[in-house]
Amino acid sequence: MNEYIPKGWKRVKLGEVIKVKHGYAFKGKYITDKETDAIIVTPGNFKIGGGFKSSKFKYFNFEYPKEYILKEGDIVVTMTDLSKDSDTLGYAAKIPSIKNKILLHNQRIGLVEFINNEVSKDFIYWLMRTTDYHWYCVSSASGTSIMHTSPSRIANYEFYLPPLHEQKAITSVLSSLDDKIDLLHRQNQTLEKMAETLFRQWFIEEAKEDWEEVKLGDFFPVKTGKKNANFATDDGKYPFFTCSQEVLRAPFYTFEGYAILLAGNGDFNVKRYKGKFEAYQRTYVLIPYEDLYVGFLYTLIKYFLPEITGSYQGSVINFITKGMIENFSFTLPSNRKTDEKFKSKLQKINLIYEKIDFNIKQIRTLEQLRDTLLPKLMSGEVRVKI
Repeated sequence: MNEYIPKGWKRVKLGEVIKVKHGYAFKGKYITDKETDAIIVTPGNFKIGGGFKSSKFKYFNFEYPKEYILKEGDIVVTMTDLSKDSDTLGYAAKIPSIKNKILLHNQRIGLVEFINNEVSKDFIYWLMRTTDYHWYCVSSASGTSIMHTSPSRIANYEFYLPPLHEQKAITSVLSSLDDKIDLLHRQNQTLEKMAETLFRQWFIEEAKEDWEEVKLGDFFPVKTGKKNANFATDDGKYPFFTCSQEVLRAPFYTFEGYAILLAGNGDFNVKRYKGKFEAYQRTYVLIPYEDLYVGFLYTLIKYFLPEITGSYQGSVINFITKGMIENFSFTLPSNRKTDEKFKSKLQKINLIYEKIDFNIKQIRTLEQLRDTLLPKLMSGEVRVKI
């Protein structure tokens, strides 16, 4: 069967339109988790499937060569992957603007430089987010536990290049979806801050002296997940939460309900979830007795996390115990079961998180649409009407 080639498209190699520049070998002794004005872009700043991940930054606290400062909109690729499945190797990300921060081009990152004016930069960016390109990078990579690609390997990747006007039409569709996803993410960040502000105002700043002392253990049982995974024989798929991530699996044993999940070690991150799920033994599962308190308790745990873990005085701890959660105390109105104003405040916080959850569903729908369209648009299977 002959390969379908859209009319006007031509087969080229990436090396004909771009070159990939290695970064600088910043000295490890000056790389720190403590915040400075200089962020070093690492493979950890790439999402699976491509795109920039603005979390868990590494910083640099020494002088650096100015020619390795990245600019907003620069396209970078990850040249090294430490994950078991090489799930970010070769993928592209765009450098964002981060207020009062400089982003540095690290040696394990490649900077894409364009050498041909027949291509749209955004088209190449999306091309380098396709699974076909990613698996080319993985299959041609060197290394065993740590996988590496190189500028020369990336340069040899072949693809079909449409005319420039069609490139721009394709990227317009994909970028508009990404813009909507980004907008929803930013809305959720604003909503999270709104919930935290209301919590602080209502339950910290406006707390009354006659409020009674209560403990977290009064509001939910403190449970943990399973040590070993058991898989069901049916096709049911539920999220599986560990201390650092969420994956899909088909478990035999599940939790269900409005849950707050607190990592028992590591960075002690806190998550919310509604529905069926399974959790690892080092993840604490907190399902409130009353749904009315879910948003309040989630916000409270985030707000007081340093005090709950005992790390607020600068001490270093390796794990949280069940007692540290159960025995953490705070104050609430003694008449809270009949106080309608108090209940109204709890409900308003819940409504904020319901809006966040609605946005998350929209994000997942848009991501699925984008990821479905991406290979079809890039191959010409689906054409954009121009």
